[in-house]
Amino acid sequence: MKTSERHLFVLKFKDKYAVKHMCISLKISESGYYRWLKNRCKQTSRQLLLVIIKEILSEHPDNDNYGVKRVKTALFQRGITVSHRTVYRTMKEGCLLHKRRKPHGITKATTEIQEKENLIKRDFKSDKPLTKLLTDITEIPCCDGKLYVSPVMDCFNGEIIALQMRGNMKKELCVDTVKQLGKLSGAILHSDRGSQYTSADFRDQLKTQGIIQSLSGAGRCYDNSRMESFFATLKKEKLYRIPTYRMTREEVKSVIFRYIFGYYNTQRITSFNPGGWPPVKYRELLKASAA
Repeated sequence: MKTSERHLFVLKFKDKYAVKHMCISLKISESGYYRWLKNRCKQTSRQLLLVIIKEILSEHPDNDNYGVKRVKTALFQRGITVSHRTVYRTMKEGCLLHKRRKPHGITKATTEIQEKENLIKRDFKSDKPLTKLLTDITEIPCCDGKLYVSPVMDCFNGEIIALQMRGNMKKELCVDTVKQLGKLSGAILHSDRGSQYTSADFRDQLKTQGIIQSLSGAGRCYDNSRMESFFATLKKEKLYRIPTYRMTREEVKSVIFRYIFGYYNTQRITSFNPGGWPPVKYRELLKASAA
């Protein structure tokens, strides 16, 4: 009788005599065999962890972008503390790891504009909301032309608080984006040195709303790296995964709007905020604790 057949025979009839001889022939202890027999149908801790990870990823369609770091944070928010290595091995066994997607930035700087003081100086942290803001423009290829996206981010919690999308990147795109902010006396708005941001109309609009302008150095993308990081996230997690070049600008607008205000601001775990809380959730938690 083959070993596999003997296992089935023992499992079916539970013959102690057969178990004893099988263990002798296989050179294993009887206690070890019965322990295996008792636990053979039980899930391992890693299998149970995989179930929870799959639940996290299924909570929102865009959660499938989560890597090991964000999954670990999501588990911690649920009171489950595990090592980075354990999460990695579990996700690897569950085929949940994905290749890293690299964005291709298109930001261009104008070196002909006179240098202005950089008030941010790459310090993208803020203790209060609506005091330090970032903005920039990125382009998305669509079947009926390019779509230009102009958001404003609050450094306090990483929330996108204004958004304008159009088929051109004229100064009016940026002016109308800023208008959505309303009156913000003393707030700093940082951008690159593109002609839209150095135009007289844009600067006049900032003055009207009491906003102070800050500009990156010419050709220095790292001076606005947090805004660039947002664009990278938007593209690699959403836009690079759909054929935007086959979609109209209106269709892509809808996708971007839903991603930002229905997911990024409200559900997506972010490493910028303590505890990994999404921007809106983090703002609400601090507001509740201060009340």
